[in-house]
Amino acid sequence: MIRRMQPFRGHINAFKKQLAILTVVIIGIQSIHIGSAAGITIQEEETLGKEFMKLAVRQYRLIDDPAVARYVNRVGRKILAQLPPQPFQYRFYVIRQDVYNAFAGPAGNIFINSGLIEAMDNEDELAGILAHEITHVKARHISQRIERASRIQWATLAGMVAGIFLGVGGGAEAGGALTIGSAAATQSAFLAYSRQDEIQADELGIDILTAAGYSGFGMMTMLKKIRDKQWFGASDVPSYLMTHPAVDDRLAYLDTWIQGHPEALTIIKRRDNSEFRQVRTRLIAAYGNPALALKQMAASLKIHPDDAMVLHGYGIALARNDRPGEGIGFVRKALEKKPFDAVMLKDLGEIAFMDGQYDAARKALEGSKGIDPNDFETFFLLGRTQLEQGEYLQSSESFKTVLEKQPNSIRALFYLGEAYGKAGRMGDAHYYLGRYHHTRRDFKNAAFHLRQVIKHSEDPIQKAEAEELLSQAKKEQTEEEKSKEEAPADKNSRIRRNQRNRETPFNSDQNGRTAW
Repeated sequence: MIRRMQPFRGHINAFKKQLAILTVVIIGIQSIHIGSAAGITIQEEETLGKEFMKLAVRQYRLIDDPAVARYVNRVGRKILAQLPPQPFQYRFYVIRQDVYNAFAGPAGNIFINSGLIEAMDNEDELAGILAHEITHVKARHISQRIERASRIQWATLAGMVAGIFLGVGGGAEAGGALTIGSAAATQSAFLAYSRQDEIQADELGIDILTAAGYSGFGMMTMLKKIRDKQWFGASDVPSYLMTHPAVDDRLAYLDTWIQGHPEALTIIKRRDNSEFRQVRTRLIAAYGNPALALKQMAASLKIHPDDAMVLHGYGIALARNDRPGEGIGFVRKALEKKPFDAVMLKDLGEIAFMDGQYDAARKALEGSKGIDPNDFETFFLLGRTQLEQGEYLQSSESFKTVLEKQPNSIRALFYLGEAYGKAGRMGDAHYYLGRYHHTRRDFKNAAFHLRQVIKHSEDPIQKAEAEELLSQAKKEQTEEEKSKEEAPADKNSRIRRNQRNRETPFNSDQNGRTAW
């Protein structure tokens, strides 16, 4: 279920929770030997990267929509292909957040906010932002920042990472609150990129951009947009400007480069940006504020009444504003122009499901599956539809397919348990519900279901896995309770975290509500 962005004050307890978690994360790796001024080692950064991602998955609403995730990763990989073999496996993530921000985490984990992509006009601008962050990782700027910060007490570093490195909340006020709460504000410089880092990232970034067939002009225009946006006070300045300093120097360098490469603008004009437009439209229509999305798509429809992407986006926006019946009509109009578009068929299936038209939903989803059998969301929606139609075992097969493609899909675990329960296969039902609750770190309910598996299941492999999970859950629960004693968690923050964990940004959650 979509929630509106709340003022900073409403999130202050969530920031405290992030600080507590990060303190535990970093203190947990303080035994790592920090080496020379050149930065931490590759292995050390990989260790920190894994801990970092555990936190990011819990605290951020990552968009796992295949159409969005595949596209952003494809652009990122196209840039990476111009580099020699890298020590890290790069991954690119889109955070569902309106504020302008992009940052590179440890070990090649690169994040970009949906709001920043929505502000872009073409793929070259996206490539420019990604190339800059890739270069920060390649040049080991992150490891150097961490090494410098290691001179500070580890608990202080945790607060800085939360307030600066992750760009918590997206604004200066949010980042500053945590930083000041853990150390003097001037110490935040330990984790901010230097002017030299930024210029180097742009210099190297342009090299790999042009090698990949992109223009450095997109990097410059996007940086101008971030700088020139009208901010209503210091608290609204995005984290990107806090962690990426020397903007004017960077623009001067990029402008000089563009003057020497007049072909840059020609490259942008030549590029087919249809896939970029489709993803950008999807982010606005499916993941932005519902009311604003409807207004934006309605305005676009007046200008482009026959554009399939606009018709599709308007249909999604209508569905998100409790008008699924109308939405179906516009998505069907889009499909008249692009009848073999798997994403449009999938969305038609979802909107029909929302409207209770299960036969129509199933027909559309089966069509989408036939065109793109690798889209796990299609199988998830098909499983939901089959479940509503009382076809429990067929539903369970669809959810198992989701887990084959996305082993950590919390939604698939929940509904697979439900499907097996309704089919009378209680051992399987308890097994998957146990895994579901364990993934959510709800150890009490996880223990209940896993004990039922051990007690009643006739599958020795399943029982063995349940015993191992139960042992693991007990250990994690003990560690969490110990952590809470050292850094008590705010109740409201925990509730918000659990809501984020069980929410999906696009499809229905396990309580039957729809994210649209």
